[in-house]
Amino acid sequence: MSNFLQFILVVTIIIISTKTGGYLSIKLKQPAVVGELLAGIALGPTLLDVMHWSIFTDHHLPEFVNHLGEFGVILLMLLAGMHLHIDDLIESSKIASLAGTLGVITPLLMVWGVCILFNMPTYAAIFVGLIMAATSVSISAQTLMEMGMLRSKVGITMMGAAVIDDILVLLGLSIFTALATSTNAISFAQIATIVLQMIGYFIISVAIGMLLIPRITNWIDKLPIYQGIYLFTLVITLIYAWTAEVIGGVAAITGAFLVGLFLGKTKQHERIIQGMSTIAYGMFVPIFFANIGLQSNARDISGNLIWITAAIIIVAILSKLIGCSLGARMGGMNTQDSLQVGAGMISRGEVGLIVASLGLSHKIINQEIFSITVVTVIVVTLVTPLIMYRLSKETTTKDSVTT
Repeated sequence: MSNFLQFILVVTIIIISTKTGGYLSIKLKQPAVVGELLAGIALGPTLLDVMHWSIFTDHHLPEFVNHLGEFGVILLMLLAGMHLHIDDLIESSKIASLAGTLGVITPLLMVWGVCILFNMPTYAAIFVGLIMAATSVSISAQTLMEMGMLRSKVGITMMGAAVIDDILVLLGLSIFTALATSTNAISFAQIATIVLQMIGYFIISVAIGMLLIPRITNWIDKLPIYQGIYLFTLVITLIYAWTAEVIGGVAAITGAFLVGLFLGKTKQHERIIQGMSTIAYGMFVPIFFANIGLQSNARDISGNLIWITAAIIIVAILSKLIGCSLGARMGGMNTQDSLQVGAGMISRGEVGLIVASLGLSHKIINQEIFSITVVTVIVVTLVTPLIMYRLSKETTTKDSVTT
């Protein structure tokens, strides 16, 4: 069987499995994303290990699937941005800043402390803390969209906090990686350059997005180009995703989210959402959810590693819940809404996996610690929609009782 035929077969298996998992999850009154994530875990090395079946001989297959998954999360964040309004994000900026900042500091310190208790090397312990300080809001955004809560105060605050979280973690990651891998001491000028690079990217990208993207969208829509509006959306999203990492030093998903916000202000936004949702959910987003499970192998965790993994999982969940909820509460949110914000920030998803892979490639962490962090990322990502769904149901029940 040719490499291409292997590729289309594995993609077919992934899409059917994730959609079936999502359907069964809904039938069990749970968010669809839970079933899709579980389908990915079942297909991965933990259970079926599909990628290593004898019929799949192409060693590049996991890499191709990973790229499709990354494309899926970019489209998912584009759609999440389009469902929100910039004015709403600005209005909730105080709460989001506090939730995002405490949502980084609390996990960093608590996870670092647990790792030190288990005699993990200091550099590795700090790095694991950084991994667990990250937030993958894509899982939460999908759950919020399923529950119809993305435009709620909780949803808007969560998305804003996730952007703050992303910036702080990537800034800390850039500085820490430079310190850990450099033979010379990193200077203040180098740190200042990293910060200015991020600030400069946001200023330029927001200016272009606010002033030019709506005008170009209107112009493209009038041209006799078949499906031109969708082609333009894809192109500008990919450009922003690329520049976010290469020029801005932030995650590609942040760039895609920004484009979504800008396109959300256009008169074509409903049409764009409908078209891009078909592309995203028809193929790429299910592959993204499955790919998270495909990258994990719970079999790597045995012996004493089970205890440290369990400890880090518990602390990873509690630290985000406590830190983000406390920040939202300090910003003026009520307790129930604050807990929902905290729950939505628990997921680490693809962001945690990317940071962990970076630590392994730079030899900051070893293979054992990498396996621990990957399993932790998978577990906390899986429980996030469950906790969000539970808290949402409790809020609905209380509201009905009050009325």
